Amino acid sequence: MRVAFSTRSRRLLAGTSLLATGLLFTSTGLAAAGTYPSDTKPDILPALSGFNTLWQSSGVNDLHGTVLDSRTLQWNDRLASWINQNATKSQQFRALQNAAYLNSDGTGYDQSLTIADGLGSSLGAFYVKGRETGALPLASALINSSTGTTGAYISTGTAKATFSYPRPYLPGSASAPAATGDAAGCAPSVVNASSLSAIRAGKPWSDGAGGLKITRVPATVDTTHEFATSDVSLDAAYGQPGICTGGAFPSGHTTTAYEAGITLATLLPQLAPSILARASEAGNNRIVLGVHYPLDIIGGRINGEIALSARWGDPAFRAGVLQPAQAELTQYLTAQCQSVLHINTLAKCIAADQPYTDNPYGGKRIPGGSAQIVTNRRSALSVYTERLNYGFAPTTSWCQWASVPTGAESLLLSSFPTLTDSQRRQILAQTEGFAGNPLDTTAAHNDDSAVPASWQRLNLAAAMSATVKKLPGGNVLVLWTGGQPTVF
Repeated sequence: MRVAFSTRSRRLLAGTSLLATGLLFTSTGLAAAGTYPSDTKPDILPALSGFNTLWQSSGVNDLHGTVLDSRTLQWNDRLASWINQNATKSQQFRALQNAAYLNSDGTGYDQSLTIADGLGSSLGAFYVKGRETGALPLASALINSSTGTTGAYISTGTAKATFSYPRPYLPGSASAPAATGDAAGCAPSVVNASSLSAIRAGKPWSDGAGGLKITRVPATVDTTHEFATSDVSLDAAYGQPGICTGGAFPSGHTTTAYEAGITLATLLPQLAPSILARASEAGNNRIVLGVHYPLDIIGGRINGEIALSARWGDPAFRAGVLQPAQAELTQYLTAQCQSVLHINTLAKCIAADQPYTDNPYGGKRIPGGSAQIVTNRRSALSVYTERLNYGFAPTTSWCQWASVPTGAESLLLSSFPTLTDSQRRQILAQTEGFAGNPLDTTAAHNDDSAVPASWQRLNLAAAMSATVKKLPGGNVLVLWTGGQPTVF
């Protein structure tokens, strides 16, 4: 599905102003103003430390190291190759769109805009236009993937250098021929995946020379004008040193996609499963391009969870930035529903809208999983849940207690504002995944207090769409998930 406007909608939206929606904000109300305790950013390395049980870096950030868990990394390889080889042409184009960042000269478009269809067909179009016309200054200052106070909050540079894992498309040998057009800094003699060639030998997803079967998606021009008023060049940048020499784990693009997605989901919790599924698609699209593996995408999701937990857990930032942006976005979307669609409430507008959809592999089932087709909000939850783990086999015991990181309960503040922190933690515990999967830190947390409880196991799409019942004594019970966040 595309975020598109009818001719009538474009004419109506073109005349939209802050005055028309009643949203007037002074410069002092922008999210960039002021400083907050959470401006001191959390360290993401402890939460990602499970990667150290799979791979030991050489320690000099040269994309070389030692394989510690060949079974897990072979599954990582297999899925990376399969997704890249089986994505539809339409999905490849969406992947290139999701890879774009706004250029320093203002050309192009902001990556966070490209997940707008997670809001639905009409609401996504309204949101994009609001961002483009300046009708959503607070939301833009919050979510922008280059400068936003949540959308660009976490940096992955240190983590990439620490784990220093080679990208899927790199050749498996230093003597491999260089790709035409690649920069000298991307030559196989400089960067390669030779440390992984042994676990790829003889595998059907191997190219026979120590690398993976990965096809580069050619650069193209986006002429749809979905996210910009002019044509935009799209390029996965395989041959640029900033990509080829940067470690694969964790994914920086996925981190910003989840920062934007989780932000939007917390501002519009009634749409959380669809928005989060769209963020998961943006992450998965990095695999479509062949520049990342599934584990990199899981790591990016973990980063997004940590980022928004820190921001929502900061009372000053919550009151000064998040809640004003939420009010602005809700009022703006409501006004658009009324003026364009003649629907008088946001709830009715959501119910009448065409929800986010996707069919990334043309109906083909991914190894160990489904075809990951999204048709409605319930299937969005299912696909999001599948991408939490991508079918990896457990690396430690799955039979362990719930493991909810300190502060994660703040992610449910907007979904369940009447509950206590303890009750919100109970919802996270009851909806999270099994223990023991790659990057799960449950076992390590039990043995080492320096390691946080498991961010990997959180299922925000389920938790934020839960129907819960209050029990005697102050506890809560999750009855089902996939609907509107509700408390009985």
